[in-house]
Amino acid sequence: MLVFAASDKGGTGRSVTSANLAYQRALAGDHVAYVDFDFGSPTAAAVFDVPGAMRGTEESGLHSYLEGGVPEPARIDIWRQTEHPQLRARPNQAGRLVLLPGDAGGGEFAVGEDALERCVDLLLRLHGEFDLIVVDLSAGRSYAVDMALAATAHPRMRYVPFRWLVFHRWTRQHVIAAAGLVHKDHGIIRGGVERGHDEEALQGAVRFVRAAVPDPDSPLWAQGTPAQAAWMQSCDEALRRLAAEHRIGDSVVLGVVPLEPILQWREQLITEEDVLSTQIANKETLEALEEIARRLTDDDCWGRP
Repeated sequence: MLVFAASDKGGTGRSVTSANLAYQRALAGDHVAYVDFDFGSPTAAAVFDVPGAMRGTEESGLHSYLEGGVPEPARIDIWRQTEHPQLRARPNQAGRLVLLPGDAGGGEFAVGEDALERCVDLLLRLHGEFDLIVVDLSAGRSYAVDMALAATAHPRMRYVPFRWLVFHRWTRQHVIAAAGLVHKDHGIIRGGVERGHDEEALQGAVRFVRAAVPDPDSPLWAQGTPAQAAWMQSCDEALRRLAAEHRIGDSVVLGVVPLEPILQWREQLITEEDVLSTQIANKETLEALEEIARRLTDDDCWGRP
């Protein structure tokens, strides 16, 4: 299955959250590929602690492949090449975890027919090799988003299942922006229909992930004043109403990631050791990531029998 990770704004937690979801699925035994289509800022390797590709690879990146400069894009075996000590101790039951990095110094580019065909070729090969392919897209209505819509509408991709995760923070601006990316003119739905997608089917393939969501009842905020607590509750209720009005309410939310210092300060993978041993991460955050990872392929969470 293909899962496209999109967001209207930068700083939503799209890349770090989707990387954590890929990691959780690999821990569960799935073979997972993480494809860095964030062409302007290909920094997925930094989340996985892979040296030498923190800002993309110097050769044979996805940019070079799509433009026809190399026959195959580079692959990084994360379990073997990471500097993260917990990841290097790969559990026996874990599946493959492979990163396809972007090019260092790359940027957004218009996609012609040749690049689209190469993209389809790549996605089909990955679909035949991996259980889950997470494609991290550039923020906004980017060329990467357009390419993903065009590729999944291609006749050769007819039988390849795909889903979209749209990430946003729990603020008024981010709620409005995420809704616009999906539902407004030139958004994912209308852009997909223009490329041949069935509107109802595409709508059903989109879910939202709320990231960096503060819990007003959390001990983290227990030291606040009663006035601050009441204000936070009021804001949370107002945001829920706003999300429902913009058609991104609770019924189309796949999961919620709590506000988590380790994700804000370091943008890294969260492991059990971070929760149990060093205690630098919260148990609730790890459980939220595990649950969203499970729901990715659970048809019941996508309104499908």
